[in-house]
Amino acid sequence: MQISIVRFSEIDLGNRIDAEYYRKEILDKIDVLESLNTDILKNLVDFIIGPFGSTVTVDQYVDNSEYRYIRNKDINDFVIKDDEPALIPYDVYQALPKFHIEENDLLITVVGTLGKAAIAIKKDITSIFSCKSTLIRVKRINPFYLLTYLNTDTGKLFSMRGKRGAIQEGLNLPDLEEIRVFIPSPKFQSKIEEVVRLSFDNKENSTVFYQQAQDILLAELGLTNWKPAHRLYFVKRYSDTQQAGRMDAEYFQPKYDEIINAIKAYKGGWDTLGNLCKTKRGSLISESFYNTQSGTPYIRGADFSGGELTADKIIFVNSQFLRKNETFVKENEIVFSLIGSVGETALVTNNFNNAYISNNIGKITCTDEISPIVLQALLNSIVGKLYFDKYKTQTAQPKISDKDIHNFVLPLFSQPKQQEIQQKIAESFALRKKSRQLLEAVKRAVEMAIEKDEGQAIAWLDTNTVNVL
Repeated sequence: MQISIVRFSEIDLGNRIDAEYYRKEILDKIDVLESLNTDILKNLVDFIIGPFGSTVTVDQYVDNSEYRYIRNKDINDFVIKDDEPALIPYDVYQALPKFHIEENDLLITVVGTLGKAAIAIKKDITSIFSCKSTLIRVKRINPFYLLTYLNTDTGKLFSMRGKRGAIQEGLNLPDLEEIRVFIPSPKFQSKIEEVVRLSFDNKENSTVFYQQAQDILLAELGLTNWKPAHRLYFVKRYSDTQQAGRMDAEYFQPKYDEIINAIKAYKGGWDTLGNLCKTKRGSLISESFYNTQSGTPYIRGADFSGGELTADKIIFVNSQFLRKNETFVKENEIVFSLIGSVGETALVTNNFNNAYISNNIGKITCTDEISPIVLQALLNSIVGKLYFDKYKTQTAQPKISDKDIHNFVLPLFSQPKQQEIQQKIAESFALRKKSRQLLEAVKRAVEMAIEKDEGQAIAWLDTNTVNVL
């Protein structure tokens, strides 16, 4: 048990008097910052609260547009994600000028998953944002430095200090305004910006290499310029519905047949996923075994999106107390979502080797005939996304059976072609790793400037970024 002693004169009776707000780690950090140059966030930036929740609704989304609605789930630490964007018509965007995002604006999540901060770069400027985030427009601090600070342990400690609510936690504007910010020299702030931009460059180049891999894959299947078309009407035989065990029109959309026919016509031949791979569903592990600090990782649907596993929300379990038949994964196996975000897949990396997977997730183990790296790229392409769309069923929430996944038809790429695709993906993964390492380095440098001094932090950052590059 920890005890904090606070003078009555230091308590803001109009704000918070609960012990959580004055816990020891926060008071200790305040003591450290007292001797440094700091200010509260409201003196450094302007805030714009997101539009009312019903201003932009799902029925307004469109398939093609230059304009975007950024939701809570699109905001990651440092960056606004591009996978599965919510696109909106120009008239919806134009009608909400107050919420137009400008380059170098920051977004911070204030409902649900709290305190994630990302910066808008050039690709994000034709966007508006949701009520579940607040826009921060800087006035007298480097936006890339502030972005980094808010993503450090110190920054998150202060940004999360004001969280409130029980069923759904939130951060109100006064909570954000009072975030304590360490303000280093302009030179240090510029150094942080330099490294963050370098990280973003690596991430962008990573995306280019991955797209090149998918371009090779689709070109090999003759699908380079193919676009799926959703038809309002078409004809199927009753016997087709009997054979499929499905009567919903979506299942029989001709676009799915076009994909399947292209693969069955492939010069190298084809086979089903069920013949080329093994699948297995994960298992439910009781929350009584959870441990937030250490143990064996337990992968759930929230732990992967955009084709990769992340440890941001990972739960650990005390494996020594579990049954012996829990489902675990090995490096280079593929995990996929069976319920909810059907179609999300990720390749298991070394840091998740021997992790358990939940009962809403399945795993795919490949044979020698198909590389798991190539298969995951295929499943993450338009081909795989349409497969999942075809076979998933819409009940209370989308779901797919591993039996249906066995029916996916796969092209039998030659080994040289698989190696060509793998090489592009390997380069993509290497750049993605460098990008993450650079972001971890700038966060550590900011913490070091707080704990020690700017000179040591810059020297450490120079050494460590050279090692990454």
